[in-house]
Amino acid sequence: MKKFLIVGLGNIGAEYANTRHNIGFKVLDHLARKESLSFETVKLGSLTEYRIKGRTLLLLKPNTYMNLSGKAVQYWMGKEKIAKENVLVITDDLNLSFGTIRIKAKGSDGGHNGLKNIQLILNSVEYPRFRFGISDQFKKGQQVDYVLGEWSEEEKAKLPERLDMAVEVIQSFALSGLANTMNTFNGK
Repeated sequence: MKKFLIVGLGNIGAEYANTRHNIGFKVLDHLARKESLSFETVKLGSLTEYRIKGRTLLLLKPNTYMNLSGKAVQYWMGKEKIAKENVLVITDDLNLSFGTIRIKAKGSDGGHNGLKNIQLILNSVEYPRFRFGISDQFKKGQQVDYVLGEWSEEEKAKLPERLDMAVEVIQSFALSGLANTMNTFNGK
């Protein structure tokens, strides 16, 4: 059975639950709700298993805080013997307009502390990532407040449809592969 590690980046704690920076957690929570899965607390995170058409997807929400995400990713890749190309890291992206999807096979951390740490720990930029646009509608010097801020009412209204699309991205990644998923969803 083919195994995948789907990592949603975020920060633990109720105060972060509905922040833009926690979109990785939010996507996995949405998938878990749709499929009636429940997360359990495990080493370095919360984990649930999602099976679809002969594939097993381990959905991981690291509890290490964003800037130490690599530790959890490396641990679960090793424990479950999952290759880098079968890992998908879900993260927020300021450089994309709200809800825009960008899937890449590799790339820089783009200034994102979670990706920076994963890159450092895996000693590689070659792992698939799924960037979810949160836009950059903040004033100079307000980036941290914006990223750690809650969604606007307008964004909240559009979020369910974008989360459904994000679930389709994850399913496509496991069933159709990275290249097909990029062709189908990039820019949507």
